[in-house]
Amino acid sequence: MNKIARKYLVWFAQEHTEFRSAEIDSLRAMLKTDMKPCDNPDTNAPYWIVESASETDLKRLVNRSVSIRSCFELWAHAKNIDDLHQKLRNYPRHLMEPYFQKDLSFKIQVETFCKHLTQKEKVNKLETFSYLPIKGPVKLTDPDVCLQYIEYYGTNANDPPEFPYFVFFGRWVAGGLRNLMKKLSLKTRKFIGNTSMDPQLSLLMANQAQVRSGDMVLDPFVGSGSLLVAAAEFGGYVIGGDIDYLMLHARTRPSRITQKERSADESIKANMDQYNLQHRYLDVLINDFALSFWRDNVEFDSIITDPPYGIREATERVGTNKENFKVSEEHLSSHIPAKIEYGISNIYKDLLNFSAKHLRLGGRLVCWFPVFREDYKEEGLPGHPCLDLVANCEQVLSKVTSRRLLTFEKIRQPEASELNLECNITDFREKYFIVREETRKERRTREARVRKENWIKSGKNKDNLIK
Repeated sequence: MNKIARKYLVWFAQEHTEFRSAEIDSLRAMLKTDMKPCDNPDTNAPYWIVESASETDLKRLVNRSVSIRSCFELWAHAKNIDDLHQKLRNYPRHLMEPYFQKDLSFKIQVETFCKHLTQKEKVNKLETFSYLPIKGPVKLTDPDVCLQYIEYYGTNANDPPEFPYFVFFGRWVAGGLRNLMKKLSLKTRKFIGNTSMDPQLSLLMANQAQVRSGDMVLDPFVGSGSLLVAAAEFGGYVIGGDIDYLMLHARTRPSRITQKERSADESIKANMDQYNLQHRYLDVLINDFALSFWRDNVEFDSIITDPPYGIREATERVGTNKENFKVSEEHLSSHIPAKIEYGISNIYKDLLNFSAKHLRLGGRLVCWFPVFREDYKEEGLPGHPCLDLVANCEQVLSKVTSRRLLTFEKIRQPEASELNLECNITDFREKYFIVREETRKERRTREARVRKENWIKSGKNKDNLIK
């Protein structure tokens, strides 16, 4: 016999709204949850109304999500409180009764979005629900049953309406992973770098990569290892690589203003120890990604990475521009390889070809890709015939630039001719410096014009000084 689907209210944190659908879709596919969105407002609203026939499956999804704050079984919702009370009175009593037993403690919370209510106003609203057939004792801390009344006043906190657009009432079911971001905060992390990924985006990437317990996860441009921490939190066994010897050995300048020099024990492994994830840490290797050393039969469940763009971090690979260069035998043991420019086109070419070869079928590549917003077209994104682009989210960086979080899924094994495909994309770094220099010139011209206008207005020009 099929279970009856019930309605639930999924309440999101109002951050990185662009990434919500991609994360939820990835988790639904991974956990095989039958949650179906319905009756939803615009995409900027902080909630979804969904249907699910399995509350247990829904809890698993919510407990894994970074975007979701909490989830409620929705007993009633309306455009005003009078209609809400009418609907709540008509809600089937047999669905309420399991939560209104004498031995079950309860509390009712009042929450508003984009408008502040005083404590007295909240109490007055609580008293309007006195008709509910509640039998158990009130318990404000960790009750058996938590009921929630929410008023939604839109998303413009500077000009909220007098009355809410929608009101909701329901039973609290589960909470998301918002507390995990505090635990993994960069402010308290042992080892960070200038480009360390913040915890929320790192966890979002791990969710879109569908990292499961026991998965093998690779970050080939590991930096200070933020993405490894996120993947390990979800049970992945993590390994990383990077060409930057100084970064991996914590020999670079400290990123914190108050820190004059790095501690002797700073490392990616120290971060894993800090979060009790050392059993998930395999290793970090100093290597040139352009010269892959992996065996052909090595497979990863997911690859999560943020390749360098050549702006704050150099894009380099081992090589030399000298012709017929050869290291003599006597200098070979102490030789430090020279490096040359590793263009963005080559980075993404190698990344996609590597992923097509070394991801398992169904495995995912999640990576950032920089773009100029005015030039952006989906057909200009990197791609590979063995990898299906399943999600594409934008994080705005400035008025002219952004970066796209691309999620690819491997759909088939590559043929021999597909192991070294070219990747013709715009060189972000080259245009970035051209645009930056043009912007500087425009700013200097504008500042000079303003100074001249102010000088004329001050009355200090030659004509005003002659009397």
